Amino acid sequence: MIFIILLIVGPSYWVKHTLAKYSYPEDRYPGTGGELARILLDWANLQAVKVEITQLGDHYDPIEKVVRLTSDKFNGKSLTAITVAAHEVGHAVQDRDGYLPLKLRTRLVEIAAPAEKLGAAILMLAPVIAVAAKAPSAGALFLLGGLLTMGTATIVHLVTLPMELHASFARALPMLEQGNYLIQGDQPHARRILRAAAWTYVSVSLMTLLNVARWLAILRR
Repeated sequence: MIFIILLIVGPSYWVKHTLAKYSYPEDRYPGTGGELARILLDWANLQAVKVEITQLGDHYDPIEKVVRLTSDKFNGKSLTAITVAAHEVGHAVQDRDGYLPLKLRTRLVEIAAPAEKLGAAILMLAPVIAVAAKAPSAGALFLLGGLLTMGTATIVHLVTLPMELHASFARALPMLEQGNYLIQGDQPHARRILRAAAWTYVSVSLMTLLNVARWLAILRR
């Protein structure tokens, strides 16, 4: 059980720790993550792609053609801010090039989103059904449905992890190196950030599985 918890919590802690570590000093670079994203997009002939602030996490929206960065990345001048911005632009470049795994991921996310909502609803109803029917097996059935549906996000992100790593190391890093945007000595640290950025969605979805485990503990009482 301890091993499983570490397997679930470990990636999330590592991602957060890595991104936070290189968020200081906050003024390490002359420009912000949002400004660099705009520069890189223009360099890649993606003038039509917008750069916006979001509260929903750093991401590239292939439907709306927008690179969205949280305020600390959009306005930040840290190594984390500019590196994460480059990672998201990497997805925009993948989209420009018709990168098939990105198209697959977009489709899978569209399928997984309603499944996650259904899974959450099933989990909320599971204890009620078990009590009303006076049959623990009914609750277990609903729990199984919840596990299957909520687990789809984790499966999607694990399957598309190579696509995330491609955005980091085949797109973002070359742009940072070719443009000499990194301060000397920052490249090894940027690689760590790019790896963490690639694992972000996986770590978040794994934490969702931890919430499922909490529901299981409640139902077993």
